[in-house]
Amino acid sequence: MSPLDFEATLHYYPSRCPLCRGKIRFHKLARDLLFMAKERLTSSKQLIDKTWLLYVLRCQDQTLYCGITNDLERRITQHNDGKGARYTKGRGPVTLLKSWPAISLSAALKAERAFKKLTKQAKLQKLKSRSRKDAVSLKLQGQ
Repeated sequence: MSPLDFEATLHYYPSRCPLCRGKIRFHKLARDLLFMAKERLTSSKQLIDKTWLLYVLRCQDQTLYCGITNDLERRITQHNDGKGARYTKGRGPVTLLKSWPAISLSAALKAERAFKKLTKQAKLQKLKSRSRKDAVSLKLQGQ
C-alpha cells in the first residue's frame, strides 16, 4: 500500500491507520512521513514535467530560428520581448512553427546541432514531414 492510498485514514481515523493502529503518537509520525513522501513525489513529478523541446520559430523577416528549451511559452515570450537570443532580438515578433520533445538535454542539443546543419530547403522539408527516421528525429530519440 502506498502512502497516498491511506491519506484519508491518516487524517481522520487514527484507529484505522495501517501504520499506527490507533496510537496517536505513531499517527502523528505517520502523518509527517506521509507529508514528506508527498513532497518528494511532487518534486520528482516537476522534474519529469520539464521535458526538453527542440523548437523552430519564424521571425518577422521570414528567417528561421531553432533552439531548445524546457519551458516553451516562457521562451517564446522572451524572444518576443527582445530578451531571448541575439538573433531574434531585432527580428520579432516571432511565431512558433513546430516543436519536438527530446528524451534529454543532451539529445535536444544534438538535435539542434543537426537541424542547424540542414539547408533551408531541408529545414522546410523537415517542418512539413512527419518522418521519424531522419537525422534530427533520431537525435531527439537519443540514437
